[in-house]
Amino acid sequence: MISVNDFKTGLTIEVDNDIWQVLEFQHVKPGKGAAFVRSKLRNLRSGNIQEKTFRGGEKVSKAHIENKKMQYLYASGDTHAFMDTNTFEQIELQSSQIEQQLKFIKENMEVSVISYEGEILGVDLPKNVELEVAETEPGIKGDTASGGTKPATLETGHTLQVPFFINQGDVLIINTSDGKYVSRA
Repeated sequence: MISVNDFKTGLTIEVDNDIWQVLEFQHVKPGKGAAFVRSKLRNLRSGNIQEKTFRGGEKVSKAHIENKKMQYLYASGDTHAFMDTNTFEQIELQSSQIEQQLKFIKENMEVSVISYEGEILGVDLPKNVELEVAETEPGIKGDTASGGTKPATLETGHTLQVPFFINQGDVLIINTSDGKYVSRA
């Protein structure tokens, strides 16, 4: 058991028979009444994000999540194969389990597969990934003064807004938490 006063970003807890990851938290001490902790949690089974308020000092169960480094091998229909780089053991995950992460995963990429008591919950990506631009309109010379953006489709199929100077074939660094352009690689 751990106190909600000890919340940290990234901590995994068990509340209402579900596994949650703390995304944000804020300690609130109103002038009148008891202190409380306002938090934003992501359900690791469904991916839903929920805001939850806990009384100050309330205890919750800490969920011990196991992270295993694995390499993404290939997709076969709705099934995606991952291999443990140490034991060469392979597992398969359904597209529905890793729907959000598929936008940033390419073949042979190393990721962390998250499991809780033997149940595979999903995939944890690095903070930033490098992906190639598969398709975008060519930039017009001198059209950078306004700092505008244009749509670009990456090699994984993810579409995002990029600056005008980005061309097809450029390798970009993408933030996996919000799916936005960071810089050129």
